[in-house]
Amino acid sequence: MKRDYYEILGVQKNASENDLKKAYRKLAMQYHPDRNPDNKGAEEKFKEAAEAYEVLRDPEKRNLYDTYGHEGLKSTGFTGFRGFEDIFTSFGDIFEDFFGFGTRKRERTYAQAGADLRYDLEISFMDAVKGKETEIEIEKYENCVNCNGSGAAPGTEPTICPLCRGSGQVTRSQGFFHISTTCHHCHGEGRVIKDPCKECRGTGNIKRKRGLYVKIPPGVDTGSTLRLKGEGEEGKRGGPHGDLYVVLRVKEHEFFQRDGYDIICQVPISFSQAALGAEIEVPTLNDTEKLTIPRGTQTGKILKLEGAGIPHVRGYGRGNQIIQVVVKTPTKLTKRQEELLKELSEISGEEVRHKEKGFFRRS
Repeated sequence: MKRDYYEILGVQKNASENDLKKAYRKLAMQYHPDRNPDNKGAEEKFKEAAEAYEVLRDPEKRNLYDTYGHEGLKSTGFTGFRGFEDIFTSFGDIFEDFFGFGTRKRERTYAQAGADLRYDLEISFMDAVKGKETEIEIEKYENCVNCNGSGAAPGTEPTICPLCRGSGQVTRSQGFFHISTTCHHCHGEGRVIKDPCKECRGTGNIKRKRGLYVKIPPGVDTGSTLRLKGEGEEGKRGGPHGDLYVVLRVKEHEFFQRDGYDIICQVPISFSQAALGAEIEVPTLNDTEKLTIPRGTQTGKILKLEGAGIPHVRGYGRGNQIIQVVVKTPTKLTKRQEELLKELSEISGEEVRHKEKGFFRRS
């Protein structure tokens, strides 16, 4: 379970941006990897502090976190940092201010995380209710097999950029100021490829189609997003894979409508059933169930089947089935049915119109 971000930085919930920066500076100096070589505990605390600062320094992320906790951050797509390179990339200017250096003073690793991908998947109403495992096909970049992702022709290797000496940046001095810009010779890569691979043209990756199975849990709805960790694009030069986000769209059902975890439907009954009461069979998500119609039921009356709705996606409880009764007026009557209805109207003192003789009243 993740710790509270304010607790990690050691600040109050009303801490200002300056307070957050000072607190993070202290922890970053204490647990920086260069000051704690081969110390796994320090590495974890360094990452933990960076994640806390990343969230709390962003007003939108901070508001979501204050309102909904860690769960609220899922909508932003932020799941923490994959490694040190991500942290140094995000806070490069801050580390420059804090320590006089950005990324660590060593040759760049060149590792890059793979891109996250999105896949829109349309499913049926019943698949959303009951869950399903389905196969999808996606296109994504993967490391070139011919050059093993290096971008260089087989038998050759990329060389360190002679201009930036592998740092990816060129620093110029102007008086007391030092300005770093992306190296134009290697475009920030820190290396150059003299003989590019012919298969991938020096990019190190090739686009391919891949099939994979997606497990859809019961209770999902339109807009639900499934995260498949590591199923995004392949990282470059040993970097981690990205993630795949499957966004669902649920088709409408011909009989049921959804309202949260409840389902709504309309059930027709006859005039006799409405007046005298009855026990009828109604369709449900799984089969049919018996429903008692009270005597004197009117059109629009709402009845309920407890627990016959949609299962909660988190696995606890179900919604209800809400049934709206509609009393159907018969359009074709036998002669005997007409006689009985006329007799009923006369007994009730009701005025009705006969199709041949106009109005008739009780005698």
